[in-house]
Amino acid sequence: MKDPKKLILFVVVVFVLYVIITDPAKAADYVQVGFEGISNAAKAIGDFMTWVANGGKDD
Repeated sequence: MKDPKKLILFVVVVFVLYVIITDPAKAADYVQVGFEGISNAAKAIGDFMTWVANGGKDD
């Protein structure tokens, strides 16, 4: 094993392609869940930054 990071990346890419090819609907659901998670995280960070900008006071 020359580079374990490359091996892990290869395995992940092969798994993702396998899921997409074998069950596209489930793959689309996974992508939707991922984007919803990213969206929720961004909103939470925005809310936190607003709270910090207001001096840590609740409205």
